[in-house]
Amino acid sequence: MPEADIKEAVRNRYAEIARNVCAPISSCCYDGEAGSRGISANLYADHEAGAVPEKAMLASLGCGNPTALADLKEGETVLDLGSGGGIDVLLSARRVGPSGKAYGLDMTDDMLALARENQRKAGAENVEFLKGEIENIPLPDNAVDVIISNCVINLSADKDRVLREAFRVLKPGGRLAVSDVVTRGDVPEQVRRDILLWAGCIAGALEENDYRMRLAAAGFEAIGLEPTRVYNIEDAREFLTGKNIDVDAIAPQVEDKFMSAFVRARKPLPADATKGEACCAPTCCSGSKQ
Repeated sequence: MPEADIKEAVRNRYAEIARNVCAPISSCCYDGEAGSRGISANLYADHEAGAVPEKAMLASLGCGNPTALADLKEGETVLDLGSGGGIDVLLSARRVGPSGKAYGLDMTDDMLALARENQRKAGAENVEFLKGEIENIPLPDNAVDVIISNCVINLSADKDRVLREAFRVLKPGGRLAVSDVVTRGDVPEQVRRDILLWAGCIAGALEENDYRMRLAAAGFEAIGLEPTRVYNIEDAREFLTGKNIDVDAIAPQVEDKFMSAFVRARKPLPADATKGEACCAPTCCSGSKQ
């Protein structure tokens, strides 16, 4: 499936969501029924929900809470890939404090406008929302301590590039801590080929072992993948209904094959920092090199 087609479908879908944030809508993690949030329900504690503008919570379409996963510390710089309405950026900004910084990256103008409105309402001064694609992060090398993301990496048609870019902008020793949809075992090809299911966080989800291998190939270490919710047949029906798919035929084939997961990894420290090798500059030891 052409990468440009996938990107356009994703952009259009999430622009629609941003424009209709107060109306019942349907997304990858929200079933669209009034009063229901689908698998986006109950991801944030009451004190977290109360700490951000209402529209930031309404636009929360993820499958986890990466801000809790990341164990953010005062003074750190954090980047949210696919930041949407900004909920995880605003919560991260509170955790890293005024001496830290939280970036949000999104390719959709409508989502960026919503996120900046939410930033203004929250009075968050240590936040910056950037326009760009997660395959080409507009930050320099070694720029951030932590990368988070919430049900977004699965939307990319070039996940290897996303992971290489994440590795590039992380500082040595920096952490990747994302929530994502992943699969366990084979998924019907009919599902993989459906463009609407790419925009719906399903068709592009990586198999769990493939995810680990791609992270390792990008250079990450300390890789972990922890399932948080395995979707049953009723969840599958919710995902597939209205997607031009024979739900009765497909839903049993995908039962228990899709799951939300916390994915963790770390960018290695330089060898001389971890193994005490000889210094390579006058500033790293007591004397200069001869």
